[in-house]
Amino acid sequence: MKHTIDPHMIRHLSLEETCRKIAELGYDHIELSPRPDFLSWWTRPKVYPERIASFRKALKDHGVKLATLQPMYRWSSPYQDEWELAIDNWKRAIEIAVEMDCPMVVSEFGRGGSPERSQNDRSGLHRPETCEAQFFRAMDILVPILEREGIMLSLEAHPEDWLEEIAPAIDIIKTINSPMVRASFIAPHTFYYGPDMVRNLRAAEGYLVHVRLADSFDHTRSSGLRYIVNPPGSQVRVHQHLDFGQGEIDWDLFFGTLAAMEFDGVLSNCVFAWEDRAEQSARFMLEETKRYVAKYWQ
Repeated sequence: MKHTIDPHMIRHLSLEETCRKIAELGYDHIELSPRPDFLSWWTRPKVYPERIASFRKALKDHGVKLATLQPMYRWSSPYQDEWELAIDNWKRAIEIAVEMDCPMVVSEFGRGGSPERSQNDRSGLHRPETCEAQFFRAMDILVPILEREGIMLSLEAHPEDWLEEIAPAIDIIKTINSPMVRASFIAPHTFYYGPDMVRNLRAAEGYLVHVRLADSFDHTRSSGLRYIVNPPGSQVRVHQHLDFGQGEIDWDLFFGTLAAMEFDGVLSNCVFAWEDRAEQSARFMLEETKRYVAKYWQ
């Protein structure tokens, strides 16, 4: 099991200082989410030999490793120029993963074709089926590179994406049919996946290699009024990334199910809500995660 952390709440630190701080917090792995000085959102990676060398040295000096990198590019875009740029950036991101000795990249299905966007798009370009077709085009190009380089790709269904639920995501992963393409389960998105958490975890059985850990409230309760947003009728959807115990996920059921599935992959702390007490949150989440692992993995 790899206990890792997304350092988003301490993103003001340099890459080198991030390595030092994460080791100080007790973690031995980093899950590096997008940041402007490495793999940035949507744009070309800001990475060159000196930055690679400095980052690698800091990891070694502080005894931590990269568990994952998170490239975020629009590989499901219906616009050809945007799609081609995404493919170029993905190729570079895979090269960087190899240079950093990072065994896994994690990403989403594309952040296009969300239910709201599809409904309001008269052109039809953002229909989920169009985004799916573009995604499969991307896989045809990128999966052979991942297989050649030995880099695992773990995919997550995400709110606002053209694919938001676990079961159809697993069907797509199975259709790709590559040992280097597997699944992520994002615990704070549990209630977007559907009402039956165990069923959704089990849907990923045999393909699950990466789990993100944070709590969330169940937005489906209270006749849709658990969140009240003004003005009435506002087109928003809310989810949280909270410490264990601050939301409504049944963590004993969650970890008990993972253990029954014999999960042995990446467990990543992805709390984002508490930048004012980031270190306290990070230590608490690691301690609690290890407690659950000791309790259920015998």
